[in-house]
Amino acid sequence: MKPLRIGIDARELLGDATGVGRYLGELVTRWTSRSDANRRCLVLYAPEALPLDVPPGTTEHRVIGEGRGTWWEQTWLRRAVRSDRPDVFFAPAYTAPLGTGVPLAVTIHDISFIAHPEWFRPREGLRRRWLTRRAAGSAEVILTVSDFSRREIESKLRVDPARIRVITEGVTRKTPGVPRGRQPLVLYVGSLFNRRRLPDLIAAFSRATKDLPAARLVIVGDDRTWPPQDLRACAMAHDVDRRTEFLSFIPDGDLARLYARACVFAFLSEYEGFGLTPLEALSAGVPIVVLDTPVAREVYGDAAWYVAKDDIGGTAAALRRCLLDPAASAGPLAHAPAVLARYSWDDAARRTLEVIEDIAR
Repeated sequence: MKPLRIGIDARELLGDATGVGRYLGELVTRWTSRSDANRRCLVLYAPEALPLDVPPGTTEHRVIGEGRGTWWEQTWLRRAVRSDRPDVFFAPAYTAPLGTGVPLAVTIHDISFIAHPEWFRPREGLRRRWLTRRAAGSAEVILTVSDFSRREIESKLRVDPARIRVITEGVTRKTPGVPRGRQPLVLYVGSLFNRRRLPDLIAAFSRATKDLPAARLVIVGDDRTWPPQDLRACAMAHDVDRRTEFLSFIPDGDLARLYARACVFAFLSEYEGFGLTPLEALSAGVPIVVLDTPVAREVYGDAAWYVAKDDIGGTAAALRRCLLDPAASAGPLAHAPAVLARYSWDDAARRTLEVIEDIAR
């Protein structure tokens, strides 16, 4: 039987794998290692060679054009897909080449650029809104990662609910640290966006650790703030610049060691489609402090300390409690195994593939 050809926009696999790149990488790894992998061929389109280690015969790499942005997507990628005519096309990152004539599945992780246009440069926001609406309108199925995002897509994109499928992400397990290895370390991991309220975290850390000179704050992530935030200046203003470290990206092994040393993980995001890194922290036995939002309640359940937006004092108190009294976090952490059991990359890969193959038929 002729293998099913699944075209995939694979440019997010280039460079440092974060966000959508990690999502797509986890799916592709599992699709190519299935016992029936020879029944399909993943046609991976990218402007550069992909650093993938997959079983032979499961993928076909198509290096086309140059650049990684909208122009590449709507010209080079569109022409290649129209020419190759795969049986179905999977776009994992909000938008897709338009007018390919091929059945389309698109993942829309969130619609922050519609709900909060002020967080995006004007041209970027306009581009994202226009292309995502067009992709949503032309897709046979829209995948998303939480019920919160499903409701947002339904209401703000006016999409027929029958075309939306919620498939949550999985958790890449981090080896728990030995308790005696914990340090007075507050950790944040994720791209730096305004919606994640890093200035509030820095202010709360300063207030929580005024009498704890050994305490440190480590912020890991690429700076994508708009309007731009000078977080180093913020740390200096709160007199914690010597105890705050900014890292744009670190390898998985180094990240696992940070999780193993941290006393608390803080993620004060007011808008997410899912929010993966706090789950990784839980898998490493690190208590999490998160902003109290509907999506946070949906994803983390009873396994988190929740704080209110703009409540610097309450956030500082939660951080201090985790730093000084690890036993206080035993309650939320006791719920972590049940919460983590809901999220599996194996399950996400299986269900996503079923949806893609279904529209190919």
